[in-house]
Amino acid sequence: MIAWAHYPYQGRVVLVTGAGSGIGRATARAFLEQGANVAVLGRRPEPLQETVTGFDAEHVQVLATDVTDTDALERTVSAVTARFGRLDVVIANAGTSEPSRIDTFDATAWERLRSVNLDSVIQLARLTAPLLRTTRGNFLAISSIAGLRGDWDQFAYNATKAAVNALVQSLALDLGADGVRVNAVAPAFTVSRLTQERLDDPEFSARLLDRVALDRVARPEDIARAVLFLAGPDAGYITGAVLPVDGGTSASSGTPRPVKATRSPTRKH
Repeated sequence: MIAWAHYPYQGRVVLVTGAGSGIGRATARAFLEQGANVAVLGRRPEPLQETVTGFDAEHVQVLATDVTDTDALERTVSAVTARFGRLDVVIANAGTSEPSRIDTFDATAWERLRSVNLDSVIQLARLTAPLLRTTRGNFLAISSIAGLRGDWDQFAYNATKAAVNALVQSLALDLGADGVRVNAVAPAFTVSRLTQERLDDPEFSARLLDRVALDRVARPEDIARAVLFLAGPDAGYITGAVLPVDGGTSASSGTPRPVKATRSPTRKH
């Protein structure tokens, strides 16, 4: 089991984008473990099938969908409601990242980042808000602490995530009177297929861990547990929040860790 706690998600319907790997996969499996019906979205069906392996087919729906294609996304949302009859929780997790420097950046690169990280979130919210009003449900975006601070060579990615954070806060105001809660989880550097190569670099890994109070890199399951809580009834008075799930990374002002600071004898990545 991913979560220690038990949540009342039996019979609830959850949609997770970018569910073929990493945070999306862990989140989808976490909801399935809690008894939810889960629709998993991603560009390729094979990784999505891996995500739902071991779970009853009655409770899963695999939908190969490009979230940047608005028409396809609309058909996908309709397919979820046709299958399960309702929608209770939407997890906008699909995202992408690439380095960006202002002197070499071009419109094509911006389009790639913006269309996945921001535009698809807006379209998903537009398509699902009427359904979430009916169930008094939850819309939750997987953002990043990159939307709260700057990073070297990542200005475009950070800009998209900052926009997601502001989007979440504004939608929380617009939808709150209808009983719909809108929040975001903001992870720091998390183990995934996309980040593993950098984590395998000992120098980079050591420098990264020097910024993390808990002295380890996040695992996708760490983020999934926070999502389960925020979308559940125990968080019923939380909306418009951007919750850092970052091991204390954003607690720092940027001052380096003292050389003689106490550290764990071993580091777990």
